[in-house]
Amino acid sequence: MRLQRLGCSTFPERGDKHNEPRCYPPLDLRRRVLLSGAMTFANVGTLGVKPGHRDEVVAILTRRSTDLDGAGCLSYEVGVSDEHPDTVFVSELWVSAEAHQLSLQLASVQTAIKEAMPLLSGEMGGNRFEVVGSPLRS
Repeated sequence: MRLQRLGCSTFPERGDKHNEPRCYPPLDLRRRVLLSGAMTFANVGTLGVKPGHRDEVVAILTRRSTDLDGAGCLSYEVGVSDEHPDTVFVSELWVSAEAHQLSLQLASVQTAIKEAMPLLSGEMGGNRFEVVGSPLRS
């Protein structure tokens, strides 16, 4: 499968305090993939960070990347928990496992990985799986 750059559509995100437009894959593609029942690929994991560096890692991972939009990324969410101050949680949803794997070759992704690596403790966890359904769609 060959991935190609997809156009982006911008619209304000609900709840965005600054009401700034963000770039997303065309809504038509997102709607088709998410509502079609087509299987998608999920990568949900944790990254252990060196004490005091969690916010730096979050800043790197949440830096705007239009490359991911065009690479087949449907969702990339980064989270933290007060109960785990040295852990960053990441939830990714992709059109396919292949799209996820190919994204690791993007220059912007390689740059982010190189920037984050010295801040990580080496403790990583998580799971990868094919999404087979959701109660939010038929």
